[in-house]
Amino acid sequence: MGSAITGWGEALPDHVVTNDDFASRLDTSDEWIVARTGIRERRMGGSTSELAAEAGRAALKVAGLEGSDVDLLVLATTTPDQAIPATSSAVHDALDCRGGAFDLNAACAGFVYALVTADALLGIGHHRRALVIGSETLTKLTDQQDRSTAVLFGDGAAAVVLESGARDELVVAYDLGVDGSATPLLYADHGGYIHMEGREVFRRAVRAELESIERVLESAGARPEDVALFVPHQANVRIIEAVNQRVGLPMERTALVLDRTGNTSAASIPLALAEAADAGRVSEGDLVLLSGFGAGMTWASAVIRWGRRGVGR
Repeated sequence: MGSAITGWGEALPDHVVTNDDFASRLDTSDEWIVARTGIRERRMGGSTSELAAEAGRAALKVAGLEGSDVDLLVLATTTPDQAIPATSSAVHDALDCRGGAFDLNAACAGFVYALVTADALLGIGHHRRALVIGSETLTKLTDQQDRSTAVLFGDGAAAVVLESGARDELVVAYDLGVDGSATPLLYADHGGYIHMEGREVFRRAVRAELESIERVLESAGARPEDVALFVPHQANVRIIEAVNQRVGLPMERTALVLDRTGNTSAASIPLALAEAADAGRVSEGDLVLLSGFGAGMTWASAVIRWGRRGVGR
């Protein structure tokens, strides 16, 4: 028996910051930002735990469950509320969950890491329902006077509910990896701001994501035309377009939210997935490709099968 995604939800701060807001105080413009990133606005505010709990509640509502029905919580984040304890502890308490909870930090690839991990733990048979959340407050790590990074990042969270007992496997295939030699290209020291070598990150990201997608499709025995929906990390539309072109994935089958959210790191893939699910862009049995890359340099891709056949209460 496999597992299935039975609920999804998101949480975005109310405060919207547009490109024109940055242009009013930095040497930049809406045209410059859109042309290079595809981002038009982003959200700022809230704490990682608050946003995670809000997204979790929304996902549980779609699944028709309460927090007490959850016996495993995995929070993907690079921006914990505190050094100690894990932010998942506060989220677990806020939602009144059961069982265990832990944080997972794989940067912008974190949600796929967390999804694969939760699915595997459900497969062992000791858990029935898991809540997987990606939540970030990256604007707190961003120098708002640095036009090269300030315009890129936003805050937000999204979550999915996994339930065991499905007839099909959720994760058909996955590919996880890291190249630690690229750590100096994108990092934030304790108490410091995000530092990024943008051009080199772009170059390596395209290559890493492309290779990861090729591996995971081969492992799944699938071709690009078999993918009903591609949900990439929402960092830069030019990266997404470059990967799509080389893999052979049309943009019309790609989930995009970065124009309104900016780069929300571990929250970006679930935000795009939740919006696509709300819009009815995935159907029972569809193959969905998730792929992300981030600081480290981490990468993660997964082919999942959408649907809840066999899941019962």
